[in-house]
Amino acid sequence: MPYVVTEACIRCKYMDCCEVCPVDCFYEGENMLVINPEECIDCGVCEPECPIEAIVSDRDSRAEKWTEINAQYAKIWPNITHKGQVPEDADDWKEKPDKGDLFSAEPGQG
Repeated sequence: MPYVVTEACIRCKYMDCCEVCPVDCFYEGENMLVINPEECIDCGVCEPECPIEAIVSDRDSRAEKWTEINAQYAKIWPNITHKGQVPEDADDWKEKPDKGDLFSAEPGQG
């Protein structure tokens, strides 16, 4: 049962999670991260590192829509293993709900 990055990550992308992942299963998009479900070992160390609680178990109802998005984009976005530059306006977006429409399919820097 892997973990899933949900829409709460969109436009925030703090990246604290990828620093602690023992299997480097995070992938970077233009405005969010995803977890490769085939690589995630369900250890859970990433979940408490996310300051906006964007990472949930795939059994959580918030993961439903985002499980497939994580699997799909982890195959094409670059792997990220270290914290990069957080978006300058991340704090402005961290409390905003319903950010799914802002999802970008474009890859990040990796």
